[in-house]
Amino acid sequence: MEFFIASGPIGETPAGLLTLGQLMISLVIIYLASKVGGELALRLGQPAVLGELVAGLAVGVSGLRLVDPEQPVLLLLAQIGVTLLLFEIGLESDLRSLLKVGPQSLGVGLVGMLLPFGFGYAVMKAYGATDLVSIFAGAAMTATSIGISAKVLADLGYLKRLEGRIILGAAVLDDILGVIVLAVVSGIAGGNGLEPLVLLQTIGTSIGFLVGAIVLGNLGLPLFLRVVRALRTRGELLTASLVFAFALAYLAEQLGSAAIIGAFAAGLVLSETDRRHDIEARLRPVTDFFLPVFFITVGAGVNLALLGNSQSLTLALALTATAVLGKLVAGYAAFGSQANKLAIGAGMVPRGEVGLIFASVGLGSGILVGVNHTAVVTMVILTTFLGPLLLGLVLKPAAPAKTKEAETF
Repeated sequence: MEFFIASGPIGETPAGLLTLGQLMISLVIIYLASKVGGELALRLGQPAVLGELVAGLAVGVSGLRLVDPEQPVLLLLAQIGVTLLLFEIGLESDLRSLLKVGPQSLGVGLVGMLLPFGFGYAVMKAYGATDLVSIFAGAAMTATSIGISAKVLADLGYLKRLEGRIILGAAVLDDILGVIVLAVVSGIAGGNGLEPLVLLQTIGTSIGFLVGAIVLGNLGLPLFLRVVRALRTRGELLTASLVFAFALAYLAEQLGSAAIIGAFAAGLVLSETDRRHDIEARLRPVTDFFLPVFFITVGAGVNLALLGNSQSLTLALALTATAVLGKLVAGYAAFGSQANKLAIGAGMVPRGEVGLIFASVGLGSGILVGVNHTAVVTMVILTTFLGPLLLGLVLKPAAPAKTKEAETF
């Protein structure tokens, strides 16, 4: 069956690319699907990202086939959306607060990354997957969606309590470690291979770039702020911030790391400025323009027909079960704390948009395709749904009063 919006040459448009009119109607469908799906999910008490993924399923290869998830123009817009998302995550991260949350968050974050990765790798190998495919699946299972967990914790009145602080600290650590893991798997996808020395070089480059960018970036912050204050044109703060983020993204890629680690580093650097909240406020509309393209195209690329046989369905469910189990066990790594450890594990379950980035990189590289890609995205969707549900069952709504334990570790 052909897609409703066929790609083809019109005038000087290169073969296979959308014309301007086709791009416009594709974006209309994407934004409408994104808003309808997101609004319905919120009204049902679920994260908006879950509704956007389901909406992508509805307009993609598993549904009406209105959006072609393999269109180069849409894929490029989606990649920009991912870059902006990592920039925004960096802006919202606070390294100083992370250092203050104590060893509990460190233990939960590390176990919550290593255990799901091992589970995912083992499950894929048991189903006959190659090492590369197994690595990508395992990497996708390391993620934690800090935005989804924070929203549920806030609704329950636990955001400032001990459980909430450990969960958020561990989730921030997962973000930082996850970006490094993503840089490594991106290098593998780019042809760097699985040789131990090459892997160590990729890891070293990613960590070195991240640390170096933060150190040098902080030294250059006064100059950045002086330049921004001197500008008089419209959008001076947003433009300067995007130039900084995209420049670091380009530099990271040129040095053998991944563009997204550069964007993330830029966010971490700018999060230390007194203009942090202003940058976030101005960046949000730009991210809101590109990010729906990413969510909808990811959902549109999932072919549910591939889960029609028992083996494929079993793979998706096995990944989901081990993904949930790995994070629940990680909650018990909050050693020496009186916090509800099952609640901490439940708060780490949602993969959300972060897990989708891993699946998207795997798909774009041609490594995580077909049944394997569909199984991984299904895992992301199910954990995104189950995380808030489990957290709501484990934690009863509480008054926002602070306890002595919530103040200190």
